[in-house]
Amino acid sequence: MTMETQNDFLKERRKFSPITPEILGDFSAVLCTQGNKPEVSSEIKKLFPKSLNQGFVSLQKGHCNHLYPLTVGIVFSGGQAPGGHNVVSGLFDAIKRIHLDSKVIGFLQGPDGIIKGEYRELEKQEIAMYRNTGGFDLIGSGRTKIETKEQLERAAITVKALALDGLVIVGGDDSNTNAAILAEYFLQKSLTTKVIGVPKTIDGDLKNEYIESSFGFDTACKVYGEVIGNIARDAISAKKYYHFIKLMGRSASHIALECALQVQPTLTLISEEIREKKYTLQRVIDELSRLIDQRAKAGKNYGIIVIPEGLIEFIPEINELISLLNQIIAKHGGQASLEERIEIVHRSMPSSLATIFASFPKEIQSQLLLDRDPHGNVQVSKIATEKLLIHLVSLQLQNRAKFVAVDHFFGYEGRCGYPSNFDATYCYALGVFTALLIRDGFTGYMSCIKNLSQDPSQWECFGLPLTTLLHLEERHGTRKPVIQKALVDLKGAPFQHFTQNREKWALEDCFKFPSPIQFFGPSFITNSISLTLKLEQK
Repeated sequence: MTMETQNDFLKERRKFSPITPEILGDFSAVLCTQGNKPEVSSEIKKLFPKSLNQGFVSLQKGHCNHLYPLTVGIVFSGGQAPGGHNVVSGLFDAIKRIHLDSKVIGFLQGPDGIIKGEYRELEKQEIAMYRNTGGFDLIGSGRTKIETKEQLERAAITVKALALDGLVIVGGDDSNTNAAILAEYFLQKSLTTKVIGVPKTIDGDLKNEYIESSFGFDTACKVYGEVIGNIARDAISAKKYYHFIKLMGRSASHIALECALQVQPTLTLISEEIREKKYTLQRVIDELSRLIDQRAKAGKNYGIIVIPEGLIEFIPEINELISLLNQIIAKHGGQASLEERIEIVHRSMPSSLATIFASFPKEIQSQLLLDRDPHGNVQVSKIATEKLLIHLVSLQLQNRAKFVAVDHFFGYEGRCGYPSNFDATYCYALGVFTALLIRDGFTGYMSCIKNLSQDPSQWECFGLPLTTLLHLEERHGTRKPVIQKALVDLKGAPFQHFTQNREKWALEDCFKFPSPIQFFGPSFITNSISLTLKLEQK
């Protein structure tokens, strides 16, 4: 694509005007109203005493006399997700509707911008350049957590100096946990800055009975679905390769499941099912080998195997192996070389686990022993699971079925694409409603939209108290409040649809070939939603 063509597309894409829920039509005629109070555990009550008397918030008809300007800060926290710029656009447009002198302050490079006081006011012309575009490059992002006493104090100094009426934190489970902590801290210090979280993650694991979908999931899965479909077309054209495709999603398999529903691959492994059925690594290899044998007998020496990024951790014995490796290297590894570490592992590990470890190719052994995070633990997300499975299946299939495999990993490709119409519209609505939550004085809430399978004009806005989502977990030896990641529901409609059809997909070539995301054309194509959402809401 030439720069000239690209600029033409950008110009046209910026013209897209998201539909907003009907209730957001006249700000002066609606109020955020508090309703029933959700149950919160006694442990969370002790940690968040100032945030307790909060009920669910809904938008109701009513007269609003708010006539003064707002100053609202916004920060992107964590990994990128398509649609973030439309949260900014929706927020900006909404606070300007509230009062023309309102301001949006963008904190630079994530939460560090709040701690260090690095920010800039976002102007109309600048925001206009980013409407309906992917990425977080308007202000950048970062993964710093604001949780220590010093960090909280610095954040308080920043918001007080800027006289912020509101602080919007766009992020996933960890980032929204931080939003809850900041809201509580500001209340304890009698600061008037209201803190609102916005649900973001392509992984789809920030969801529950209240949050129907995190933004970015729809776009990312459509990007991956297209590429997997292209590879599936290649597979049935060449008829000689098995493609092992690893997808983003360390903690949950939502992306893998959605892409399976879109493309109907030969086989998709779902981490949560592997753990539920207590599959060993050998059982996984046996299942793969059996399928490849069956297809070979039908003259099909090709196929598409989809693997979630976090699969390796969901296999009980491998999880045990990784945990033991962390302990052994921490205690004995020191500055030892790879060969020395391998020797230490064989001396220190039970024979059953040592045998599994020895079966891994050197590349995987190296990743397990040398690639450590700052806490000294294995960086599971970097383990080339797709290569490991290819290696072990090749060993098992020697002198049996013809097996030639190609490995792929699709991750960053899906994080910054142009947001689909769904994500662009969803994010804009989230930004607009967030402004009203701040206008009406609510803090410690997540901005949420429900009925997402309906026409956007019929979407409903509501505020979810962040403390509702919190529970205590052991983190580095300390019990901390966190928002639990949502795993694939094995009893849910999307997984049940998958299980009812996967046997047919395994033996027959039932591939579907999703097109690139369509931005212009018939509404039923351009405004399509994820199959996960469609099945969940029937």
